[in-house]
Amino acid sequence: MLTPRAALVLLAIFASGALAQVRNVPADAERGEIRHVQGMTIAIDGTERQLAPGAQIRSASNLIIVPSAIPPDSLAKYTVDANGMVRRVWILTPQEAAQPDRRN
Repeated sequence: MLTPRAALVLLAIFASGALAQVRNVPADAERGEIRHVQGMTIAIDGTERQLAPGAQIRSASNLIIVPSAIPPDSLAKYTVDANGMVRRVWILTPQEAAQPDRRN
């Protein structure tokens, strides 16, 4: 049986691994300036697009955020589903934004 102290140490070890998530942005993700319009509608480079059901938006800190929490005019990478709806979005960090787009 674990002592409370040993259990706390084990919990801290496993929790720290969860915080160190790797950001995996697909190489084929498109790049654009994104902002929230309303509800499940966003604008990418000025063109309104719908978010797919279950779409996931990750902040520059790699946290999942709701569409209304997208910082205005953020540079992002995104993928679309077979219907052309935006499926995943990654708000770019300043370091990621400074890198050239590999798709061009």
